[in-house]
Amino acid sequence: MKDNIVVDKSKAFAIRIIRLYQYLGSDKKEFVLAKQILRSGTSIGANVREAQHGQSKKDFIAKMNIALKEAAETEYWLELLYETNYIDNSAYDSIYKDCNELNRLLVAIVRNSMHN
Repeated sequence: MKDNIVVDKSKAFAIRIIRLYQYLGSDKKEFVLAKQILRSGTSIGANVREAQHGQSKKDFIAKMNIALKEAAETEYWLELLYETNYIDNSAYDSIYKDCNELNRLLVAIVRNSMHN
């Protein structure tokens, strides 16, 4: 299988989210927001991977759109974690930047797929 940037980046992002979840649970004793971000942040990569084996172009686009929605939701949870001081500015900037990059990639993929 050749390299696929969105597959690779979404998996790396999921790993970061899992580590954030572990930190929030063990160090901050925050479980509700942690569970939400774990679900949405890991779902991005799961949907991207599922799209790779879509049954049709329509199915591929639908799965990528779900991944895009999950990325937008993850940005929201990151903003809440930052604005409630569960994560500091440095951590927020780094992981938010990665999430935003995934968001932009997914938008481009969906748009290109719909027009080709």
